[in-house]
Amino acid sequence: MTTNTTAHESHLATTTGLDHRKLLMWLFLASECLFFGALIATFLLYKDASVVGPKPHEILNIPVTSTSTFVLLTSSLAMVLALAAVQRSDVVSARFWIFATAFLGATFLGFQVYEFYEFVIHGLTPKTNVFGASFFTLTGFHGAHVTVGVIWLMSLFFYSFKHGLPAEKSLDVELMGLYWHFVDIVWVVIFTVVYLIGSLEPPAT
Repeated sequence: MTTNTTAHESHLATTTGLDHRKLLMWLFLASECLFFGALIATFLLYKDASVVGPKPHEILNIPVTSTSTFVLLTSSLAMVLALAAVQRSDVVSARFWIFATAFLGATFLGFQVYEFYEFVIHGLTPKTNVFGASFFTLTGFHGAHVTVGVIWLMSLFFYSFKHGLPAEKSLDVELMGLYWHFVDIVWVVIFTVVYLIGSLEPPAT
């Protein structure tokens, strides 16, 4: 049995020693870094190029976005606790923290929907100006990634009721954690670049 397990694990490992699924996840996240890097660079290029308003410093609501950022970062802590619970075969705790991570992610999405609604009410849409187009594209794609993460988390949550979450399956949760932490890190960059730096009023010319 031990020989078969060892052979199976050897088959799953790559020449780097990493599990092939973990290596694929790292490669996927690397490609996502390039994708979001291009979107952020595009935003920085066009954020002050709009001929008509509203412009970033006129409409961005830092207190609201700071709150949603805190919620999303808290979800990363919940994800860490979920993985730790799975690794010690504590299914009840793992299930709780996985649900908590999904709930906090969904709460962040609720904040984003509210923000988009407020912007539309105040006249900013993707068609209003180049700031609106680059802003909604960047934050919209990030929101889509969070949505995929929430669906993935809820799939793990319901899966646990049917098949459990034994320690041998901890890699499934670890891969989910890698994706979730990546989404959170990207948001920290977006919050810094778009909201904190982008909301500064440009110097008068």
